[in-house]
Amino acid sequence: MRTTLTIDDALAEALKKKAYETGKSFKQIVNETLLNGLSGGEPQQAKLYQLKTMRMGTVSAGYNLDKALDLADELEDMAIKAKLELRK
Repeated sequence: MRTTLTIDDALAEALKKKAYETGKSFKQIVNETLLNGLSGGEPQQAKLYQLKTMRMGTVSAGYNLDKALDLADELEDMAIKAKLELRK
């Protein structure tokens, strides 16, 4: 059956690339992709991702990690100050 489809430019480029890489026609790649999508059934549920934790040591005295962004700003300011003093 002949029909007209309007698809996103990025999708069209991806399909054209796949057709070029496989040596198949654009029409054949579109048909295979649609068939695979329709026959795929229900999408599989993603597996749970678990991150292994690591101990990073203790915090130096005088630093409150509850305000980590403030600490990062302070450390950055200290580094800039040290650079500027080297230029004098």
